[in-house]
Amino acid sequence: MNILKPHISLNVSDIEASVAFYEKAFDVPATKRRPGYAKFDLAEPSLNLSMVEAPRTGVNASHFGIQVASSEDVAVAWTRFKKAGLPTRTEENTSCCYALQDKVWVADPDGNEWEVFVVKGDTDVMHDEPAKAGCCSPAAADAAKAKAGGGCCG
Repeated sequence: MNILKPHISLNVSDIEASVAFYEKAFDVPATKRRPGYAKFDLAEPSLNLSMVEAPRTGVNASHFGIQVASSEDVAVAWTRFKKAGLPTRTEENTSCCYALQDKVWVADPDGNEWEVFVVKGDTDVMHDEPAKAGCCSPAAADAAKAKAGGGCCG
């Protein structure tokens, strides 16, 4: 599997303040900006950091992930997870975080969601369905977990 970089998605209460902080901390501008959303796709350190504006709940991490080079790499991760007996959830050609992606999800014993994903291109929408528009917010993620046994963006 060709791993490109780790991914962290943070819930932030003030997107403008967070972007200003991370632009200073990393000394680069945000790679992508949309209402309530920002992304830093960094080479040094190698990191895909996204932020979604959400009310404060005490839960700041939305989800974690590993960005890979291809859909085939996502399939390799899915096969490995299945062989290990881990429950998975997959998405193909889905719009998430203003990007067209294929992905496979797993959750650790504490419910922390991890995705292995490939970015296939940009989109103009945060998520495919209007009902998912806030899926990366803590309340929506909790509702999604309760309803489907999964996490954010699923």
